[in-house]
Amino acid sequence: MLSDDVKRNIQTSYSQYLKAKGHKPRYGQKLMIAAIARVLAAVKQDSEGHRSGDDAHVCVVEAGTGTGKTVAYLLAVLPIAQALGKKVVVSTATIALQEQIVFKDLPDLHRNSGLHFDFALVKGRGRYLCLSKLDQILSDQSSDGLFPGIITSDQAVLGLSPEDIALYNEMMATLSSGSWDGDRDSWPNELEPARWARVTTDHRQCTGRRCRFVRQCSFFKARDSLHEVDCMVANHDLVLADLALGGGAILPPTEDTIFILDEAHHLPDKAVSHFASHCRVVSTSRWLGMVEGQWQDAISPLSEATAFTQLASPVESLLKTARLLLDSVQPLLAPYIEQVDRSAQTPVYRFPSGQASEELEGAAIELASVFSELHHVLEDLCKELDRLLDDDYGTVPEVDLEQAYPLFGSWCSRAEANVNLWRSYSDTRPKDNWPIARWLSLHVFEDSVDFELVSSPVLASKTLADHLWDRCYAAVATSATLAALGSFDRFRLRAGTPENSSYELVPSPFNFQENGVLRVPKSAEEGNQAEAHTQSIIRLLPKVVDSSQGTLVLFSSKRQMNEVFEGLGVTWQNRILMQGIESKHALLQKHRKAIDASRGSVLFGLASLAEGLDLPGDYCRHVIIAKLPFAVPDDPVESAMAEWIEQRGGNSFMQVSVPDAAIKMVQACGRLLRTENDSGVITVLDRRLVSKRYGKAILDSLPPFKLELSLEL
Repeated sequence: MLSDDVKRNIQTSYSQYLKAKGHKPRYGQKLMIAAIARVLAAVKQDSEGHRSGDDAHVCVVEAGTGTGKTVAYLLAVLPIAQALGKKVVVSTATIALQEQIVFKDLPDLHRNSGLHFDFALVKGRGRYLCLSKLDQILSDQSSDGLFPGIITSDQAVLGLSPEDIALYNEMMATLSSGSWDGDRDSWPNELEPARWARVTTDHRQCTGRRCRFVRQCSFFKARDSLHEVDCMVANHDLVLADLALGGGAILPPTEDTIFILDEAHHLPDKAVSHFASHCRVVSTSRWLGMVEGQWQDAISPLSEATAFTQLASPVESLLKTARLLLDSVQPLLAPYIEQVDRSAQTPVYRFPSGQASEELEGAAIELASVFSELHHVLEDLCKELDRLLDDDYGTVPEVDLEQAYPLFGSWCSRAEANVNLWRSYSDTRPKDNWPIARWLSLHVFEDSVDFELVSSPVLASKTLADHLWDRCYAAVATSATLAALGSFDRFRLRAGTPENSSYELVPSPFNFQENGVLRVPKSAEEGNQAEAHTQSIIRLLPKVVDSSQGTLVLFSSKRQMNEVFEGLGVTWQNRILMQGIESKHALLQKHRKAIDASRGSVLFGLASLAEGLDLPGDYCRHVIIAKLPFAVPDDPVESAMAEWIEQRGGNSFMQVSVPDAAIKMVQACGRLLRTENDSGVITVLDRRLVSKRYGKAILDSLPPFKLELSLEL
C-alpha cells in the first residue's frame, strides 16, 4: 500500500507540473499514473527489502500518441522508488531517445514538478573513448598494438591512413584541452565505425581501475557519477548487456531496481538479436591462422611471467586444431550454399525447423569442444594478466601487460562466441518447445565470399522472463504500440511478461475523427500483385499528392520505392527527397527547409521513417502508405516463427503476420498527428485494407479517423 505521504507527493507534483506548464490534465495521463502506482503499491517486500511472493509487479501500458507517457511514468515511479529506497532505470530503444529524456524531459520535470531527484545518462563502454588505446595508436602508429596484422574481429583492421592519424591526434588534443569528454555521441562529426572501433573497448579488454589512464578515463568518469543518482537513463542494448552479465555489472542490482521500458515494443527483437550466436567461417579461420602464426611473438614480452607461459603452452595446438576443423566445415556447407538466392538483398539459407545435417552436427560437436578448451585457456590467461597487473613487484613491465590485456580479452571473447555458436549447432533437435532459428548467410566482399552461420532464439520470452521479469523489483513496459488488433497476446508471446501482469490501454487525447481522414482509392490495386500494384502507385501518386504540402510516402520495400521513383518521371523526381540518397538527418533538414520556405516537399521513405519520426504541423499534412507492411517472407527469424506456429496447429498468418502488420500500420499512421492541433490525410494505396477480412481487422485497430474507403480518382 502507498502511504498517504507518497500519494500526496504524486498528486501535488502532478498538479504543480500542470500549473507550471499551463497544461490541462489529460485523461489518459491520469489513468497511466494511477495504473502504474496501483501495481507498484501492491508489491510486497521481504525482510531484506526485495520483492517477495508472486504478486503482480509488471505494468504494461499502451499509451496513445499525445498521452504524455514520459511525464506519467516518471511522476508515478520516482516518488514511490524514493520511498522504497529503490533505483529507477529508464530504458529506451535508441541513444537519441535516451538523450531526449535526459536533456529535455527530466530537467523539465525537475524544474516544474517540485520533485527532488538526481538523474544521469548511462552508456556502455563502447560509446566512450579508451585513452589507453588512443595513446598506443599515437605512440607507435599501429592500431593493432603489439602484433600488427592480427585480426581481432570479423573485419580485418587495416593500416592507418594519414586521415586516421589526423583524426586521432585531434581526439587527443580536444580531450586534453577539456573541449571533448570522450563520448562518441558528443564528437562534432559522424565517426566511421571502423575508426571508432580502434579507440574504444569492452569489458573483456578493459583493465579497469588498474589502467594507468583511469583518472582520465571518460567511461569511469561517467560511471563514477552514477552511484548516488535516483534515476538512470539507459537503452535496451545496455540493459540486455547488463542482464547477460548477471545484472548489477553496469546498472544497479536487478532485484533493487524498478525498470521503466519505454518503446517496449522494440525490447523482444532487441533481446532476440542480443542472444543470437554468429560465426563467419572464412574470417574466423583466417583469424585463427594469423594468431597461430604469431603466437610466439604474442607471448614473448610476457616470457618472464612463468605461470603465464605455462598456462599458454596448449594454445598453439588448439589454434591449429580449431582452424583445421573449421576448414573441414566448408565442404559441408556447399549443398546449402547452392540453394541460396544470391540475388536476394541478404542471401540466406534457413535450416528447416532449425535442424542441420548429421554431418554438420558432428563437426559442430568437435568444434564446440576445441573452442571450449581454447576459451578456457584464454580465460585463464586473462585472469593471470589480472593478477600480474595487481602485482606491484612483478617481473613484466606494466606497459606490456596493458598492451597484452585487451588483445587477449578480445581473443577470449571471440573464442566464447564460437563456443556458443557451435554448441547450438551440435544438437539442433527442438528443446522445451522453444523454437530456434538457424541459418547460413553469404557475405560478399569484392571478390571474396564468407559464410556466416547464425543461431538465434525466435522468441525472447523465456530469456526476458529468466533475466528480467522474474528478478526485477518491478517494471513498467510502455509504448504507443503494444497491443495488436486490440489484444496484448502478441506482446505476451514475444516478451514473456508474467501471467499476472497488469495490462492497460490508455487513450490518446487527439480528436482523430475531426482532424484526420483515412482514404483508400477505389482504383488502388491489392499489394500482393507486385507489378500491377507498383504501376498503380505510379499512376495514383500524381493524383493524390499536393506538391505544395509536406507529404510522407512510406514503402515496405526499397525495390518498390526505387521502381516508383523511376516510373514517375523527371518532373516528380525533382520534387522528391528519397531515403538512401543521403543521410536521414540531411533528408529531414532539406524537407523542413522547403516547408519553411512554403515550397512543399515529398519524402520517400522506408520503415525507419514510419516510426519515431516527428514532423508536426505543416511538415506533414499527408501520409501515404504504399502497401500493408507485412514482414519480408524470407526473414529467417520470422520464417522460423511461422514454421513453429504451423507445426503446433496454429495459423501463422493470422497469429503473427497480421498482428505484426497492424502494429506497423498504427506506427505509420502515427506520423500524421503529432500534436492536438495537427490535421491531415492518410492515403493507403493497397486495396487489401478493405477487400480482405484481415485488412478490415487491421483497419479496426487503427485510430478512429474519418474514413473514405472508395475514393474516386
